[in-house]
Amino acid sequence: MVVIRLSRGGAKGRPFFNIVVSDKRVRRDGRFIERLGFYNPGAKANEEGIRIAQDRLTYWMSVGAQASPTVERLIQQAAAKAAA
Repeated sequence: MVVIRLSRGGAKGRPFFNIVVSDKRVRRDGRFIERLGFYNPGAKANEEGIRIAQDRLTYWMSVGAQASPTVERLIQQAAAKAAA
């Protein structure tokens, strides 16, 4: 099964997450199929905190990829931010 989930990066105490498409059997920070965007929970007011390639996200969802609950929440945040 193909899933859309977060892959952790960054330094200790300063997390940075890539939003990736990967096989469910692969470990969290392991090999992935495609990088769709990023999430930076420690972003300052003038920095970009989240970016998702909506066209690629739509493609992967259409072919059956399942998003993790956290990624679902981030997708909704990004959509709300784009609408505002």
